[in-house]
Amino acid sequence: MQPQAFAQGAPPKRNFIRDAEVENTIRVFGTPLFQAAGLDPDAIRILLIVDPSLNAFVAGGQNLFFHTGLLVRSEHPGQLIGVMAHETGHIAGGHLIRGRDAMANASTEAIIAMLLGAAAGVATKQGDAAGAIMMGGQDIAMRSLLAFTRSQEQQADQMGLRFLEASHESGKGLLEFFEILGDQELLISARQDPYVRTHPLTRDRVSFVREQVGKSPYTNTPWSPEWVEMHKRMRAKLFAFLEPPVRTLQRYKETDTGIDARYARAVAYYRKPDLPNALALIDGLIKERPKDPYFWELKGQMLFENGRGREAVEPYKKAVGFLPDNALLRVELAQTEIESDDPALLQDAVIHLTAAVHHAPEDSFAWQQLAIAYGKDGKEGMASYALAEHFMLTGKLPEASYHANKAEQLLGKTGPIWLRLQDIKEQASQIKAAKDADKKWW
Repeated sequence: MQPQAFAQGAPPKRNFIRDAEVENTIRVFGTPLFQAAGLDPDAIRILLIVDPSLNAFVAGGQNLFFHTGLLVRSEHPGQLIGVMAHETGHIAGGHLIRGRDAMANASTEAIIAMLLGAAAGVATKQGDAAGAIMMGGQDIAMRSLLAFTRSQEQQADQMGLRFLEASHESGKGLLEFFEILGDQELLISARQDPYVRTHPLTRDRVSFVREQVGKSPYTNTPWSPEWVEMHKRMRAKLFAFLEPPVRTLQRYKETDTGIDARYARAVAYYRKPDLPNALALIDGLIKERPKDPYFWELKGQMLFENGRGREAVEPYKKAVGFLPDNALLRVELAQTEIESDDPALLQDAVIHLTAAVHHAPEDSFAWQQLAIAYGKDGKEGMASYALAEHFMLTGKLPEASYHANKAEQLLGKTGPIWLRLQDIKEQASQIKAAKDADKKWW
């Protein structure tokens, strides 16, 4: 998990974070629903916001945002999957707000760009980074933007339950979640979780879901032990990174020998910091599960964050070896290799980062690290190309155009990279023209 959101003290409530295991768990849970909805699972972006409240929403296309509070407070996989089914209904139903008339006092495109831009800008393993802080005082505008009508909510319920049925999964978790939200209807607005404020809950909706759950042959179908463990690990890991270590050690006591409890304590000791105890716990988990990529990843992070970067390379290599298609793990390994100051590792870092941006071309940090790797290896033209991609993703259009022109001069005017550079320059020009037009329109 990326630690800049978990520096000294409580983490800011509006930071994005990245974590390979949490994102993968959500994706595994959601894939049957996405497929039932006729959506490409690989096209759905999972984004995590550090916020203790219950909330999940879709924005800007097929982008599914989760507050960490929802993930940590969900009691079993079914509750999280029920929420995902409902949100998938919004995507499949085309309920996302579009156009200038969506809001009176805020730009839909600007707010969605802010959300996605902040997520794209999250840096890996930069303890002094400010982080990707969202919105701040624009929460009211966000609630207006993301709010759905009652008819849309009912349609999303219907579609979500249909997707659950098609996946042979229980809708009981969605009903339980609605019952939790129902208890908040009597609270004043300021004390309600944002999900209540943006997803209007009515008795008719709850009655409909309860009726459908009562009729489904899959209502009492148990979740697989594998999914139950994945959910427990996700909750434990998030809790351990988000809460003070003392709270984690109180919740996950030394007498608890479960995988999730030992995992949480390993994170807590790492954050205290108490590296010997942390390494002892993670080494014990690795001995028990030697092919688990996330245990190896955490060990690499522990070593890297404690100034033992060269030792961290091997655990990260193990993690990537067991999960080679995960772009985030490759970025973490490559950054460790780059910061080891070993020139012999630069080419390997370039290989991993090239694979990462192939799988996740929207990852601005991966492009930035690729530029650093190329720069340290003396490949100035390729470094400028990677910087052009990085600045394009982070919305810095003059810098993107500058580096695209520089890369073109250094690399020549042939080949697929040259064509991509033309796309970047043209896209930057179009966005600038659109922004200038918007200023005149307002």
